This record gives sequence, structure tokens and C-alpha cells, in this order.
Amino acid sequence: MELRVLQYFLAIAREQSIVRAAESLHLSQPTLSTQIKNMEEELGKQLLIRGTKGSRKVTLTEEGMILRKRAEEILELVKKTESEITLSDNIILGDVYIGTGETDAVRLIAKAAKTLQESHPGIHYHISSGNATFVMEQLDKGLIDFGVVFGTVDLTKYNALKMSDTDIWGVLMRKDSPLAEKELITPEDLWNKPLILSQQENRGGDVIRWLNREVSELNITATYNLMFNASLLVEEGLGYVIGLAHIINTSGDSNLCFRPLAPKLENELSIIWKKYQLFSKPSQKFLEVLRLYLDTDLI
Repeated sequence: MELRVLQYFLAIAREQSIVRAAESLHLSQPTLSTQIKNMEEELGKQLLIRGTKGSRKVTLTEEGMILRKRAEEILELVKKTESEITLSDNIILGDVYIGTGETDAVRLIAKAAKTLQESHPGIHYHISSGNATFVMEQLDKGLIDFGVVFGTVDLTKYNALKMSDTDIWGVLMRKDSPLAEKELITPEDLWNKPLILSQQENRGGDVIRWLNREVSELNITATYNLMFNASLLVEEGLGYVIGLAHIINTSGDSNLCFRPLAPKLENELSIIWKKYQLFSKPSQKFLEVLRLYLDTDLI
């Protein structure tokens, strides 16, 4: 399977049309159709469902959707590898890829990047947001250099720098909510309230254990994977978000407020990378600056 043909396939998936994809690739339609047909024969699977004679639209089969996802990852990894190899030995230019959940700890990433920018302005940063599963998958596939994760780290697979700060859990709510009058929120306060939980916690986690109730016993009205979206649900009065501090600005004229949990619930944070990973020069420089900021040894 050639990289060139993967690019052709992605063009068709993007355009949903062999005709439009051929135009964007500056190829003839028969040439493009032949290339894709040969790839289908090589894989032994149909990748595209061609439209009827009156329709030029094509859709992906289940196998086609799998290939699209993998092709995007493969081509991104090829691009990243080429960039790392072809850069000058004397000038540090290139990209640093970081995966993280929503956390105020991203400020540390920003500070380290700002410091490095002064001496190496040719380094660029790419932040991908997602839950812990997403970050681990991206790391394992080599699509990111570093990940910011909560909790215990598997030190058989990853190296880690433990961050000095912890993320504090609490409740995001409207200022006119009954619980806004309290300084701290207990599990009992939330047992009969409409809750908005992160998708990961909704499947069982520290928050569910802190609540001391089964998921089926709670009134979970919605789940989220980005707290900003969840904050909009709160503003409209849908419920109370259990989330991390400092993600949503509740100062000034905001009609939202944040109250910590009691007993306190917090997460340790670490910056991790794959063991025995060979870093590009930009990533190595970034790690050096991170170590200075954290003032800690490798754990």
C-alpha cells in the first residue's frame, strides 16, 4: 500500500466524490478510480460505495472508515518523521506535540514554551485535548511526544515528571443555585441534584467513589468531555457540573461559581513520554526546560 494512494483515498473521503477528488489532485477520474480499485483488490475489501448513475456521491464502508482513520494517523506520523530528520543540525526548528486533558496545568506547558520561544523561535507547539485514554493512545502510536495525565503512571511503559501542583475537584454551578451559599460541597449535597459528569467519570472513577453512590442511584442528566461545553449546560440551568478547578473563569460578571468538594478530592499530575523514546531536537529542548520549571528528577 503506497502512501500516495492513501492520500488519494483521503481526498475521496474528504470530497465524497471521485470526480471532485480527481480535480483537487490534478488527476484524471479513470486514473484515480483505477488506483482505488487496485487498493481494494490488494486489501480484499470494498472501501467505497459508489453512487448510482445519477449521483456522483460516494460513501465509506465500515472498512473504509477504519482505513480513513489509520491513513490520517500514518500520514501524520510520516510528516512528523520527515520534519525531524530533515532539519538542520545547527538550527533547532520543528514541532513539539503534546496531548492533555482539560487542566490548569497546561499553564506550565505554556510557560515552558514561552521561555523556549525566546531562544528558539523556530519551535512550534501542537496541543491535542482528550481524556486519558486518548492521550495514551496518541503516545503509543507515536503521534505525540508528551502527555499530561492524572493519577498513577505505568512506569514500565512511560517516563514521567511529576508536577508539583494538583488538580482540585469541585462543583461548577450558577450563582443563584441553592448550593452556591455553601463554601464546600459534600456528597450528600449532590445525591438528589441533577449532575453533569465527565464521560470518563460517568463510567466509574474517583468522583463516583467520592459520591459513595452507584451510578444508577444518581440523577445524571448529561455527560461531557469538554468542560466549556458543560459550563453552557450549567448556565442554562440543566444541572451541576463536577469538574476541575480553574478550567472555567468564574470571576467578574460571570453568573457561575465554583465550590470545592469536602472531603477534598484531588488528582496528581504528571508529564509522561514513552520509555526509550528518541526525541527530536525541539522535543529534547522542551524537556530540558520542563525539568527546570519542575525542579525535579525523573521518577
